[in-house]
Amino acid sequence: MRDFRDAKSMAKSLRTALAETGVDVSHSTALELVAKQFDLPDWNVLSAKIAEAGAAVNIRPAIPIIRSFDESKAREFYIDYLGFTVDWEHRHEEGLPLYMQVSRSDCLLHISGHHNDATPGGRSFVPMHRIEDFHKELQSRDYPNLNPGLESMPWGAQVTVSDPFGNKLTFCEQRSGNG
Repeated sequence: MRDFRDAKSMAKSLRTALAETGVDVSHSTALELVAKQFDLPDWNVLSAKIAEAGAAVNIRPAIPIIRSFDESKAREFYIDYLGFTVDWEHRHEEGLPLYMQVSRSDCLLHISGHHNDATPGGRSFVPMHRIEDFHKELQSRDYPNLNPGLESMPWGAQVTVSDPFGNKLTFCEQRSGNG
């Protein structure tokens, strides 16, 4: 069954059917008649509706939600150690757990103290560029009990860190041809 997205083929069929009865109409007139059949004022409105419906699905990068149990430790790790900045914070009311977004370059993370938002011990893969510089940054910061190495893998170089809550982040500079 046809719908409004088939308007151009409907207009062509209408012109053909009318021509068989001796009535000639232009293609633009047929498009206007099809728009009226959909109770729209004119072809321009129908055309805009078709364009809107045909817009490609645009899936953007996922934003991991990372579970935390201690707000100050989360800030120390994600802000002070990894170099992220706080974009925004939310609490339903004073004294309730914090939910915040942190970012660095194009990477966004949601850090949540709410028990239903995420499972502790999750892992996130973070593609990046200039991983050697990032690794040197981490090495220059004094963060207790954490000294991540720069690993060479078949797909590229990576640095994996574990936050104070058991979540792992693997930062990876992928080699050409690997994603």
